[in-house]
Amino acid sequence: MRTSTALIAGLAIFLVILGAIIGGVGGAIIMAAIFAFFTGLYTFVTSRPSWARLNGRRTGAITAGASIVALLIGGAIAPADDSVPTAVAEQTQEAAPEATSTADAPTASATPSPSPSPTRTPSPTPKASDVAPLDSDAVADVTGTPRAPSDQPAANTTALALLETLPIKGRAPKTGYDRDLFGQAWADVDRNGCDTRNDMLNRDLTDIVYTNSVPCKVQSGVLNDPYTASTIAFLRGQATSTAVQIDHVVALSDAWQKGAQQLTPDQRVAFANDPLNLQSTDGPTNQQKSDGDAATWLPPNTSYRCEYVARQVSVKATYVLWVTQAEHDAIARILSDCNGILAPTNQVAPSVTPPPAPVETEAPVVVPVAPPVVPEPVAPPVVVPEPVAPAPVAPAPVAPAPAPAPYYANCDAVRAAGAAPIYAGTPGFQPKFDRDNDGIGCDS
Repeated sequence: MRTSTALIAGLAIFLVILGAIIGGVGGAIIMAAIFAFFTGLYTFVTSRPSWARLNGRRTGAITAGASIVALLIGGAIAPADDSVPTAVAEQTQEAAPEATSTADAPTASATPSPSPSPTRTPSPTPKASDVAPLDSDAVADVTGTPRAPSDQPAANTTALALLETLPIKGRAPKTGYDRDLFGQAWADVDRNGCDTRNDMLNRDLTDIVYTNSVPCKVQSGVLNDPYTASTIAFLRGQATSTAVQIDHVVALSDAWQKGAQQLTPDQRVAFANDPLNLQSTDGPTNQQKSDGDAATWLPPNTSYRCEYVARQVSVKATYVLWVTQAEHDAIARILSDCNGILAPTNQVAPSVTPPPAPVETEAPVVVPVAPPVVPEPVAPPVVVPEPVAPAPVAPAPVAPAPAPAPYYANCDAVRAAGAAPIYAGTPGFQPKFDRDNDGIGCDS
């Protein structure tokens, strides 16, 4: 036996043994078939004898063909590789909820297969307790008083200026994180009888149909998704509710690693249910985001990125969280091209009391004061002087009435006057201008 033949034969045996270790019998067959295919191909192309003493092109073609069949057989019997983790959403992922004892409670059992983000390492599938439930019939009440640790930023604060007030620190360990530390998912924090998920569906969807006469549980609707710039039809059901999921703009896990460990339980419940930190979006896109911050994930719709990172800055300022250096730089880079976008304050956090509606008062009526009466001078008994005319007394100045508030018939009139967008409480604002009830009228 030639030395070259012995070396090639030894390599073939090594590959077969390696395939058996990795994939059992199927793996061994696959490795042997691959080696035989190239051996037969060599004989077929060159018509020269191979190391295995194959002669002639016909023999080489038969060997290559047989090796392909063997490759298919090995692939069929090889064990499936189920060890590769799948990228999933953080606590906001809308996967199948835990089974309940109530037979008529709708639960989601089908979860769309997520696509791993190109900038993130896939995360292991979370436990059932880490996954937010979908469309439960039961509305969970909360105990205590969920409140944010700070007010939302002052009006007219730019997001870029607010970003510079956030501390820059390293990411803390995720040790001890659990979804339950932020309270029961989608609790009725505002105590309006409707859970937070349905509150957000009511805010973000159009063409809404309810499950009953109570305007709370959404049966169907249409979402104009800001993350993907696509239109998504929502239908409540086990296999369909996952199409629209509620994303935490600042993910719970990300918040835990950047200051939320120091928040009280009530503050964490407020954070998880704060409308400013919640956005209805496409299910697979929400799963792709996982617990990424602005340095690792941004919405595919580039036109929404300015508002997205501005909301993150406002949320982190409200809940006294920090950012990493990479996150700070990514947000600053985006906001530098956003024409001074303001940090959003139009949605009321659980800790902020809505400002009272302005009370219109009538302008005071100023009555002019009549000039005092001056008596005619009395002439002396002997000398009669020429009568002296009384000096004119200037009337008191009348305070001008304040200018009436401007009136706009519609949003076109508001824009023509240069007053768009118009905010609730400002002169000329009418509720009909604010169709999405976010406190800002004529904003689109």
